[in-house]
Amino acid sequence: MPSAAILEQKKKAVEELIQNVSVASSGVIVNYSKTNVEDDTKLRANCRKAGVEYSVVKNTMLRLVFNATNYSDLNERLNGMTAFAYSKDDVIAPAKVLCEFAKSHENFEIKGGFFDGKVVSIDEIKELASIPSKEVLIAKMLGSMNGPIQSLACVLQAVIDKQNEQQA
Repeated sequence: MPSAAILEQKKKAVEELIQNVSVASSGVIVNYSKTNVEDDTKLRANCRKAGVEYSVVKNTMLRLVFNATNYSDLNERLNGMTAFAYSKDDVIAPAKVLCEFAKSHENFEIKGGFFDGKVVSIDEIKELASIPSKEVLIAKMLGSMNGPIQSLACVLQAVIDKQNEQQA
């Protein structure tokens, strides 16, 4: 039987995870079995770079967390070795980082996740991962907004140049 100190430590870990998941914008659970240490280290570094929290969590602890945060539909996917990644700021980052890693590691399997307060399927997670980053979307939007203005400036400059030619 576990000691009272160990039980208290586990309760604190579950409470902390509940708080983090409650404020997370998205999260993904994966089966990381047969992932070697070198690859896992690279994955963790990529997660840190993207602002994603990634950790291995016992299924029983995740069940408690998901029950407390209205993501209990994910409980049926909690089997085998499970790792959990979430982000408080970037909605797409967990899906993007983990799906990219899964492409090159056949034993790394996406199990499910949540997004925008609801449980999503594996296909929806892969769809989220295919969305360009926020910076790319902003650059595209600014480029499309800049195009018409730039065209107007070229037309006005041509009119000015033509007037200058006629005066000379």
